[in-house]
Amino acid sequence: MADALAQATMTDTRWRIAKPREWSALQNWLLVWVVFANAGFALTYLFGSPPRYPEILIFGVVGLLVRNRAYLLQCCAFIAVMGYSVLSFIAGLFNLAIVSLAHSLVFFAELDVGQSLEYILGGIVLTGLMAGACIAMRRPTAFQSNAMTILAASAVLALAVFDLYMGMGMRGHYNRVANEDTPFASAISQSGAAPLSGPIDRHLVVVMVESLGVPEDNEEMNSLLFARYDADDISSRFDIERGTTTYYSSTTSGEIRELCGRWGEYFELTTKRDETCLPARLARVGVETTAYHSFKATFFDRHLWYPNIGFQKTSFREDLVEQGAARCGGVFPGACDRDVPAQIAEHLKRAEKPQFLYWLTLNSHLPVPIGGNLEVENCERVSDKLARDYPMICRQFAIWDAIDEALVAQIVQDDFPPTDILIVGDHMPPYFDRHNRTQFAADRVPWLLLKWRN
Repeated sequence: MADALAQATMTDTRWRIAKPREWSALQNWLLVWVVFANAGFALTYLFGSPPRYPEILIFGVVGLLVRNRAYLLQCCAFIAVMGYSVLSFIAGLFNLAIVSLAHSLVFFAELDVGQSLEYILGGIVLTGLMAGACIAMRRPTAFQSNAMTILAASAVLALAVFDLYMGMGMRGHYNRVANEDTPFASAISQSGAAPLSGPIDRHLVVVMVESLGVPEDNEEMNSLLFARYDADDISSRFDIERGTTTYYSSTTSGEIRELCGRWGEYFELTTKRDETCLPARLARVGVETTAYHSFKATFFDRHLWYPNIGFQKTSFREDLVEQGAARCGGVFPGACDRDVPAQIAEHLKRAEKPQFLYWLTLNSHLPVPIGGNLEVENCERVSDKLARDYPMICRQFAIWDAIDEALVAQIVQDDFPPTDILIVGDHMPPYFDRHNRTQFAADRVPWLLLKWRN
């Protein structure tokens, strides 16, 4: 009897000692695997961000699995999951499949992060969170009781549900990736700009404009989009058609959409040819095919897959600069888009047979900084309203307007040869914040066809 009473007293004493330790361990665990793991991303709820509830759950599960492990393993596990979470966040923001983003990692070195305060601040915050988490892990996080485990899991689940709720109004704006059953559409197929088979009897130019989206319920932006082409000297020479088409994923997917007539990714074309793509089909019937891009040839392996879809000639950043284009800054420094139309026009004027020219622009890639020879400092010239309410969008419109102005200046000249011109966006502008992102349709990009009369 006395022994049983003594044993019960000892057990009660151990529980009273252990209980505060369990609470302390739970608090430390929550600090690491809930607070440090998600605090940086939670700040974006104020502005808008891709949904993260799967990553929140992954953080929680991994944290529970490693809480009794060695410190180094816990720290490495946290950094690994944080790395995955950041990549998943970027993929959602730019409408990339995670596989596509993995192929893109090698090109991150091309970013001039000094041109983006957002990238700099994001890097500082993430580094601080990972350092803080690893420091906090030096305190005990290994709670043992089932009750504490249930509390930890409940906290993680509650945050995941909250994240799901916060993203309800932005469904469709993130993670736009096509699958095998997705109905196909493109500006080329809708406009009839290119023949389904056979040659073309005049030049064809396709211009894919970086981040050109469809304004959503914004009269000012609607009035500015393609406004340069409303002039009489354009309508006297061209029939004009406008429309929108569905987009998925990022720029390279937009290129495959328009040039190859299907949903797909570029990396499958770096080692094999696709003879069904428009440049290849036109080249087979004697049309000369040329691709222009204002950035470097190796970016996204365009020097490999452009020839594999039928481009006989290419002209990238250094080629354009050598031929007279100025250099422009931004997160991807390249040739100034406003200087390219003159080179395209000269190419067409020299040609002795039909040409297919494709041009992928660059300078309106987000974020658009002030300076760098982009000539966006006084975007009030485009719109006082946009300069006041949407300054970054205003800078994008200033770049688009400069491209349109330069192109119009060439195509209205008396010696400009008969040419059909299709202008189309690659994807919506992937703005980080909800205020700007919701100014554009989540699922469509605009196109404009200038069809040579007679």
